[in-house]
Amino acid sequence: MKLLDKYILKKFLTTFFFVVLLCVLIICVIDFTEKNDDFIKHKVSFSSIMLDYYLNLIPFYANMLSPITVFIATVFVTAKLASHTEIIAILSSGVSFRRLLVPYIIGATIIGAIIFALIGWVIPNANKTRVAFEIKYIKNPFNFDARNIHIRVGPEHYVYMENYNNTANIGYKFTLERIVGTELKSKLTADAIAWNPEKKKWHIDSYVLRTFDGEKEAISYGGMTDTTLNLLPKDFASTYRLAETFTLPELNKFIAEKQERGAADVETYLIDKYERFSYPFAIIVLTIIGVILSSRKARGGVGFQIALGFALAFVFIIFVIMSRSLAQVGDVPPMLASWIPLMVFSVIGAVLYKTVPR
Repeated sequence: MKLLDKYILKKFLTTFFFVVLLCVLIICVIDFTEKNDDFIKHKVSFSSIMLDYYLNLIPFYANMLSPITVFIATVFVTAKLASHTEIIAILSSGVSFRRLLVPYIIGATIIGAIIFALIGWVIPNANKTRVAFEIKYIKNPFNFDARNIHIRVGPEHYVYMENYNNTANIGYKFTLERIVGTELKSKLTADAIAWNPEKKKWHIDSYVLRTFDGEKEAISYGGMTDTTLNLLPKDFASTYRLAETFTLPELNKFIAEKQERGAADVETYLIDKYERFSYPFAIIVLTIIGVILSSRKARGGVGFQIALGFALAFVFIIFVIMSRSLAQVGDVPPMLASWIPLMVFSVIGAVLYKTVPR
């Protein structure tokens, strides 16, 4: 690595981490002013606020703001070099623009690798504590209010409940059906099914079991029994920011369980999974675009170029939100939706690259 590469790389990384720190601190202060009443209301200790909440909130915001902060850092460093005519001097010495991009790409790759590790493992583990804190002190108590619940609990077994009380962990008007192909083989019905936390099984006081063999039907009655189902009380718990609390291996396992049950909301978790893989590449693309846009002197100065960087970063975030919404309603496959913003900005970057001096 040449001296010039080290010079630019050092400036880029130090500026990026400084901007991240500054933005995160500002947002945390704003967040504290908004939630201070909740902290006072629940008499939350200062140590719990700092260690359980804000310590775990910092990496979350650092990742969320990364498209903006990397753009600001890139534009600031490059615009400074351009304002001092250093870019012109570098290009005049025989260094190509492509070669000039090398230290930026190295820096963006380092940042991307850090972000991938954060969103894959570090942030989800931090979010477990943070989200639990929010549910306990900030959010209203959760009540599972869905009715006529249908869940696939096995290749041939389906559960139905009219409603479920997540406080008492009791499901009402319970039915367990075994269906082979399109043929109903058996149907167990009970007034209620309750979770036994000691045995970690579902308890039924009495039930009626109907078995079918072609045109024949047999009915039997049973008393108290405990049974194991591919169903747990956590399946009826709050899904508030649930995807954010899963590491990549945990998310893959959760998605597999959802797909096995034929859940309707699996797209939400697939989008989250694919976005974690696309995000680091987005950092590289945004960095390249930032260098291209700020490599020339602007009449508005560095401030104008930073404002332009802000605007483009927000446009990228809007693209992410829009593509996520399209995938959630089923208009676009989750994998494609997760990569659409990156593909669009890659095209923008390629077009802009053709306009730079060689």
